Amino acid sequence: MTIKLKNRIGAALLALTVASAPALAHPPIPERPAEVEKSAFEADRADILAMAGAFKVRFDMQESTAWAADYQPLDRKISGGHELVKVIEDRGRKIVLQHLLVVDADGKDFIVKHWRQDWQYEPDKLLVYSDRNTWEYQPVPEKRSHGRWSQTVYQVDDSPRYAGLGEWETQGGVRRWRSNWTWRPLARRDAVRHPVYDRYYGINRHSPTPSGWIHFQDNIKMGMVDGALKPIVQEYVLNSYTRFDGYNVQAAEDYWAKTSGYWSRVRDAWEQAFATGNGVVIEEEAQTGTVISGQLLDMGTQIADGEMVEADAVKAAQTLIADATSRQRAESDANKAAPASAY
Repeated sequence: MTIKLKNRIGAALLALTVASAPALAHPPIPERPAEVEKSAFEADRADILAMAGAFKVRFDMQESTAWAADYQPLDRKISGGHELVKVIEDRGRKIVLQHLLVVDADGKDFIVKHWRQDWQYEPDKLLVYSDRNTWEYQPVPEKRSHGRWSQTVYQVDDSPRYAGLGEWETQGGVRRWRSNWTWRPLARRDAVRHPVYDRYYGINRHSPTPSGWIHFQDNIKMGMVDGALKPIVQEYVLNSYTRFDGYNVQAAEDYWAKTSGYWSRVRDAWEQAFATGNGVVIEEEAQTGTVISGQLLDMGTQIADGEMVEADAVKAAQTLIADATSRQRAESDANKAAPASAY
């Protein structure tokens, strides 16, 4: 990956700053008449699909309460950017939304493939973050998944980030989806600082608004203290997506038109790795996520710029993902005898 391109991707992401059985967070949803089930399902789908479009995004992050006596919470940080959210798959019970950032890089619009969110109705398993560099499938009992949607979030290179299960509901006249408590690795905004905490334990909420939608996070930042995970500080994050097309939306559309085939094959390669290992082990680094993220993103940019043939990029990506995940899985299996951190 070229130094210039890595700096562009890193600067864009930095400027934007964005165990437990997961299905046991809420009691089962009671059986409902078929017409009620169908109406609820269609309303849920409408709210998920409404997250697609062109947006101006505002990121509002605030560390609030220190749970460790010697920790000083960070000052509030507000940033923003422009993002196109595309529906790249809709199979009724599964909806996939891809986020694309449009950033100014030396006076030129530059596209960063951002996060992806997969919504699945009544899933039978979730791909959850279970420990550092490790994600594993956990089963969801049918009575817990009934009437609920999972949201699985993937990183910029389509590697996993976190997953949660929740119900779309209306409270006080406001529609929202609320996840169970979920584990997540550090976001770039924190990872680059090498803080005393190394993961989040939080709840995610999504709500449609008259002008777009919001994503609210309630995070406990956790770290190892004397060999055990302890809460360090509470954080609240409000990401607001307001419909806005006063930027070069077409640049993002053009990028996706040129690279969607490549990224589809990248997703397939990750899915194969998940299936082979009942999850995945992949090393992360602070700048871009996984250690192969920069290379995967670089090849996408080269395809968009006409500097690389898609078939060559796909073959290279498949090799990168297979080699990195199999090597790390082998190392993880070899170390299983060592005591693991308990959640």
